[in-house]
Amino acid sequence: MFKKIIVGLSVLILIVLAVAAVQPATYSVTRSVAIKAPPEKIQPLISDFHNWVQWSPWEHLDPAMNRTFSGAPKDLGAVYAWQGNRQVGAGRMEVISLTPSKVGIKLDFYVPVESSSLTDFVLEPKGDGTQVTWTMSGKTDFVAKLMGMFVSMDSMIGPAFESGLAKMKAVAEK
Repeated sequence: MFKKIIVGLSVLILIVLAVAAVQPATYSVTRSVAIKAPPEKIQPLISDFHNWVQWSPWEHLDPAMNRTFSGAPKDLGAVYAWQGNRQVGAGRMEVISLTPSKVGIKLDFYVPVESSSLTDFVLEPKGDGTQVTWTMSGKTDFVAKLMGMFVSMDSMIGPAFESGLAKMKAVAEK
């Protein structure tokens, strides 16, 4: 009987590993919000990392978080690094592209899991406001594929994006 249980568990584990191996090699999480403000009022909230404290969903998770700013003071080349508790971990962001309609950011996490992704904020004028779309995309290694079988990146990050965009909207519409 014990042998049958071990064989059954082994087969189950192999099936889970095989299914994980064929999961997508990339992920993408996107959220949008309409803000009653022009793009030129919204863009500095994104491209100047000093302004993230006003709207980022992660800024208030660790009051003692260590933040450093380097590179350009804002806009293209601006760098923001942080080290905090287990809720925010440690990482670095850099503005790598900037146009009137888009801010591109390279995001590197060091803790709790080392990973890199690209984040884009697209600012599209719509009537008397702006449609802001926040997208993060990256590659998934085997561990992420395995985790993705039980919880998706969209369900982990999407609610934080929604919260951040709602805060950004409140700040920009003042």
